[in-house]
Amino acid sequence: MGQVGARSLLIATISIVPISLGMFSGRDFAHAQEEPEAQKLPPIVVTGTKPGVKRGRTDNATRTARTIPRLVVYPTTPISGAGINPDKIPASLNLVDASQIKDTGSLNIGDALQKYVPGIVVNEVAGNPFQPNVQFRGFVASPVAGTPQGLAVYQNGVRVNEAFGDTVNWDLIPTAAIRSVTVVTNNPAFGLNALGGAVNVQMKDGFNYHGAEIDTMGGSFGRIQSSAQWGKQVDNFAVYGALEGLHDDGFRNFSASDVRRFYGDVGYKNDSSEFHLNMGAADNHFGATATAPVELLQPYWGASYTSPQITENRVGYVNLTGKVEATPTWTIDGSAHVRVFDQKMLDANPTGTQPCAADSTLLCFGDGSTPANGLNGAQLANPFNPGAVLGESDRTTTHSTTTGLSLQATNTDQLFGHDNHFVVGTSFDSSVTRFTASAELGTIGPNFVVSGSGIFLGQSGDPVSIGPVALRATSQYTGLYALDTFDVTNAFSITAGGRFNVANIRLEDQIGSALNGQDTYTRFNPIVGATYKITSGLTAYAGYSEANRAPTPLELGCADPAHPCIIAAFLVSDPPLKQVVSRTVEAGLRGTRDLNIGTLGWKLGAFSATNTDDILAIPSPVLQGFGYFQNVGSTRRQGIEAEVSLKSSTLQLYASYALVDARFLDSLQVGSNSPFADVNGNVQILPGNRIPAIPRNRIKAGFDYSVTDAFKIGGDALFVDSQYFVGDESNQAQRLSSYAVFNLHASYQIDKTFQIYARADNIFDNRYATYGTFFDTGAVPNFANGGAPFTDPRSISPARPRAFYAGVKATF
Repeated sequence: MGQVGARSLLIATISIVPISLGMFSGRDFAHAQEEPEAQKLPPIVVTGTKPGVKRGRTDNATRTARTIPRLVVYPTTPISGAGINPDKIPASLNLVDASQIKDTGSLNIGDALQKYVPGIVVNEVAGNPFQPNVQFRGFVASPVAGTPQGLAVYQNGVRVNEAFGDTVNWDLIPTAAIRSVTVVTNNPAFGLNALGGAVNVQMKDGFNYHGAEIDTMGGSFGRIQSSAQWGKQVDNFAVYGALEGLHDDGFRNFSASDVRRFYGDVGYKNDSSEFHLNMGAADNHFGATATAPVELLQPYWGASYTSPQITENRVGYVNLTGKVEATPTWTIDGSAHVRVFDQKMLDANPTGTQPCAADSTLLCFGDGSTPANGLNGAQLANPFNPGAVLGESDRTTTHSTTTGLSLQATNTDQLFGHDNHFVVGTSFDSSVTRFTASAELGTIGPNFVVSGSGIFLGQSGDPVSIGPVALRATSQYTGLYALDTFDVTNAFSITAGGRFNVANIRLEDQIGSALNGQDTYTRFNPIVGATYKITSGLTAYAGYSEANRAPTPLELGCADPAHPCIIAAFLVSDPPLKQVVSRTVEAGLRGTRDLNIGTLGWKLGAFSATNTDDILAIPSPVLQGFGYFQNVGSTRRQGIEAEVSLKSSTLQLYASYALVDARFLDSLQVGSNSPFADVNGNVQILPGNRIPAIPRNRIKAGFDYSVTDAFKIGGDALFVDSQYFVGDESNQAQRLSSYAVFNLHASYQIDKTFQIYARADNIFDNRYATYGTFFDTGAVPNFANGGAPFTDPRSISPARPRAFYAGVKATF
């Protein structure tokens, strides 16, 4: 991303038993039937069938669902058929259901995750609310290329971390069609990138959603959005479809957003099998304004730095899934998918190009003497007026085609007379990515907009290189996993297993040979854990697991300190990087209790995740805005998570607290744009230094109250602690301030069909930032201050001011 910060480097048959729903209890719904109340909340729900007994077909799923008990299970693998009783999960439970997503009134799934999962915070490093960094326990799933990714994300069992940089484009997931989201921890079955866990998204289909709904909302900053969904079951067949559209002008300059998304599913099921064909598409356009200098934001909160910064994301995918009960105790699940992703980015930036010191009629790069060359390799003449402030428009294109297969078998035969749940599976994904990058010189105007000149930079600079890039990258990921949960007693269960990962990455330079390379990474990641049901409403758990992340093609293409590059753009070399290995221990208690005033649910847990050979994006001390990826030794993220909720027919309350202490464990000297960097542009990391951009404390609370059956009100609050600026790995600079934000919402059900609602975000109009980094104060004059130099190197992502929205929803 070309922003102040990016140029400064962002860097079987299922064995199930009834349980108390507790914290997972349901909410009311109108005509459109998503599922019965207890069924629609959890990630996976199976009709009340005992192990070894097949389910009979029902002609009316909705009517039958009201009479047959619904039993809750929790996912243990990306394929939904392997879920087990949540009381047997030796890890923290985190889930968000469709009604909670709907209550946020947002088409951004990150908003619901931040609101309802204790350890998650969201920041807008890209400068756009629909391209959030989702951070859980200090690990990130981000759309920003160059961000070391630490979370795996799955949609209907398909991994959606993009092939080239493992980025996660949250804007491509249609929120109206989401059935549930679980944040799974301490489980290597979710494959590569699950260092901090996995976000598992399950979508709706015509068997669990009946009826139709149209929802339209508008409000501040030109926001207008609408969604429509429809589902129907006819005998053994069902169909579901959802459409979403949004336009938002944004509160900052050049920050408009347009979102268009579709999701559909066609399904068939009978006594012993179920098949689905689901597909989706999205075409989104964002003005991603990213961070801006604090000196620009002080007089005007909507200011931006270098522009334009435009991202266009397009995706189309098809996924075929099947489930067959081969015997009363064996179930076979499988899937096959194809996904095509296209991204175009235009990113205006300051440039290292300048008039040569000895001859101002020529252009030099990085200093006053190294020639700046054109695409033909000849030194460029200087066509710009004296005194012009030079910039460049960096363009990248990414086209990825991913195909994959997965197969899984689940068995529930008893073992030594005890209940046992065994699952074994394999997956294979192959991706081919074509990546290009170019840099067009231009001039920066007084509004910080870069105007192009039609002159493109070729290979220039030593040791820094900025020439055009054309790269073909092939990634092949293979996994084989097995998990077994054995009931030692009715109260005590143990889980053991693991996953073997193979990652093969091949880079083919389409211009020369500098980027050519091939790397293979293999690892077996184990898991062991146990749960003990102390009472019917109290469970203790503990577990240990390992996970790994292979370096991405992007990181492998920019890993040479002697030849740094602009992250996500100008790849130059292919030295080896080691894979990241994470070792996680977690333990805790969770429980539910029925009270006179409602159902009380709570959980309390602690975790510790140690990464070896962690990868960070390191700024180059040679040239501002350039950098490289590097293994930086060991890091640790540890903390506690606590949550309590109270749910009744009229009142729902929740509160949570999370502590995340993230620190470096080794001494290391790295490049930095910090004002405390030494004369060589480096800072010294000491063991115990906190990792930047990870706030230590997060507090959340909220309520919903039914004043009458038709009228409901609610509110929520979020507090996020201070954090170090990215680039301040030595912890010497002033931290980015903590912040608190409060929101209100209300709804009125006019009749069985129509509902009106409204919400107010950031009601106290708090001006706060969610992310901070440093920039080169001498790269561009402060045009807002008469062209004087910038004096404050801090650059931040401002959060949205107070905003009001209102909408109407019709269900049929």
